[in-house]
Amino acid sequence: MEDERILALFFERKEQAISETEKKYGNYLAAVAARIVHDQDDVGEILNDTYAAAWNAIPPARPEKLSLYLGKITRALSLNRVRDKKAEKRGGGEAVLCFEELEGVLSGENDPVSALEEKELSRILDDFLSSLPEAERRVFVCRYWYFDPVSEIASRFDYSESKVKMMLLRTREKLKKRLEKENYPI
Repeated sequence: MEDERILALFFERKEQAISETEKKYGNYLAAVAARIVHDQDDVGEILNDTYAAAWNAIPPARPEKLSLYLGKITRALSLNRVRDKKAEKRGGGEAVLCFEELEGVLSGENDPVSALEEKELSRILDDFLSSLPEAERRVFVCRYWYFDPVSEIASRFDYSESKVKMMLLRTREKLKKRLEKENYPI
């Protein structure tokens, strides 16, 4: 079913919207969640929460790209799950490693960030990423958006693991300088 029709079902408040969303995007959303939480029980709960969040947000929201909209919801819910588990007990996994790698660049506080600060950080990150050479940008996004393991990134781009680690270190340093230049609180 096309996204426009699925959105129409949401706007008509028909529960079929959820089943059609699950049919079309369930595997994609499960992959997004699994990459972050690594626990099938959590993945199932996150998917249910994603569908509930979409149901509650549409309408009034009318996403231009439904897959990206749902993916963002799933990613946010997955990250929240990792943070909650980390608070309960120090855990493992790529998401936790990525958080630790970025601790020196971004504030490690778990307080809710104001909408204005969030928007500003988003703008800075967008500008920063677009200023990077393509190879650095792709490696950075694979690591810190998709939480890909360094070994997988190295294999995908035919780099050594040490090269990927060095690229990530240098890119984090560039990001830190950019945030300082923009007077963003680190």
